[in-house]
Amino acid sequence: MTRAEHLQWCKNRAMEYVNAGDAQQGLTSIMSDLRKHPETESHAGIQLGMIMLMGNQLNNITDAEEFINGFN
Repeated sequence: MTRAEHLQWCKNRAMEYVNAGDAQQGLTSIMSDLRKHPETESHAGIQLGMIMLMGNQLNNITDAEEFINGFN
């Protein structure tokens, strides 16, 4: 799987949770899944997401959706 394919897979899985109303699980999902590919395992978004979650900056569906869809 290419980096782009893996990234899209991560986004799709995360958005399934977000669309079901579980923003936190969606964010947890993308951060976990990014670690499963050698080209995304150290993606800066993983650490940024953790910081934002801990700082309560990703606390609703809209924030989570924007964060997830912003990955590249």
